[in-house]
Amino acid sequence: MTTEEEKAKAPAGSTRRAFAGRLSWGLADQAASSISNFAVGIYVARSLGVTAFGVFSLAWVTYGVVLNVSRGLATDPLVVRFSGVSDTAWRGAVARSSGTALGVGTAIGAACVVAGLALGGQVGPAFACLGVMLPGLLLQDAWRYAFFAAGTGKKAFVNDVVWGVALVPAMVLAARAGSVAAFVLAWGASATVAAGYGYVQSGILPRTAQARDWLREQRDLGYRYLVENVSLSGASQLRAYGLGAIVGVGAVGAVRGAELLLGPFLAVLMGLSLVTVAEAARVLRRAPDRLGRFCLLLGGGQAVAALCWGGALLLMPDRLGELVLGDVWHSAAQLIVPVTLGVAGAGLGTGAAAGLRALAAARRSLRCQLFASACYVAGGLGGAALAGTVGSAWGVATATLAASAVWWLQLRSALREHHKDSIPEVRTP
Repeated sequence: MTTEEEKAKAPAGSTRRAFAGRLSWGLADQAASSISNFAVGIYVARSLGVTAFGVFSLAWVTYGVVLNVSRGLATDPLVVRFSGVSDTAWRGAVARSSGTALGVGTAIGAACVVAGLALGGQVGPAFACLGVMLPGLLLQDAWRYAFFAAGTGKKAFVNDVVWGVALVPAMVLAARAGSVAAFVLAWGASATVAAGYGYVQSGILPRTAQARDWLREQRDLGYRYLVENVSLSGASQLRAYGLGAIVGVGAVGAVRGAELLLGPFLAVLMGLSLVTVAEAARVLRRAPDRLGRFCLLLGGGQAVAALCWGGALLLMPDRLGELVLGDVWHSAAQLIVPVTLGVAGAGLGTGAAAGLRALAAARRSLRCQLFASACYVAGGLGGAALAGTVGSAWGVATATLAASAVWWLQLRSALREHHKDSIPEVRTP
């Protein structure tokens, strides 16, 4: 091997080791997030029963909508444009981005409080408490995105561990109160503790006063990502509300119970952009021709893993299922196969979505997500009208697999356009 070859190989080896390190911390962080989300869902399901757990699930789904609003406006543009940049540029962007997330949480949180007080009953207090906790919940998520954009996934992992540790005493106190509102407060308060620790880790003060500047700077991506993200989580919320209206609130709890059994993969999918979009952006800068392969390995690996996990769940004895989910198990067990197929399809599509984000192909990704959301709502509610809870699950699985095919078709077209644009025009005399 020549000296030149040795010099060329060393940086490649260092790059691979750096990528493996970032990916390892990403997997560790997602494992921590997955475990805490799974534990919360299981604990609440066993403590409250299927109907009250359905109410908690409605609050959880609503949080998902607001979280995606925050990500679209604040943290998705941060990951796309400020991954692997200088520390000075990163810190300035994080101050504005986290301030935007905090502002979104405060504004929508106030609306949730008003709506909760107006609703009353069992649902109203849960939504009012969610509104109080939204600023801390969104700020904690913003720190995670910021750390992964900087390539310091270890800090995101530690932050999620802090949230998980704070959850333990909070959940115990909530169980003593025995209400949905108490569990929502416990969940949000522990996230707020982690959000405060994120400030200690970064030393960056969120600048809510600069949120308008951030929105103006990132308007070409932020508003498209907002529509894209809200269509995703809004479709989930519409399906949950519609399922509750058509079949009953207990059906929402059954679906949530089945999703909890696939919890490790759903948690990865929910926060996947923490790792994959940043890494896809790095792959695009270093070796654009490898982006398609990276996305295929990413999506295919998730789909295979989800299918393997779902197959293992089918072998779970009823006694163990009852131990995990309590009374929710018998309703959730009927949904394992369609929910597994839906998660596998979503995992496959996420690989293509990461590629489109890295390419900043916001128009293409927006079209894909609008199509996927429309299919999700139509399949979920149409299936519910035809065959109840099981029909809704199969409708969602079919819609997710169809949407995955569209994501990959759009990525292929975007890669061709990028390749064409990167080839310099040769002029003949």
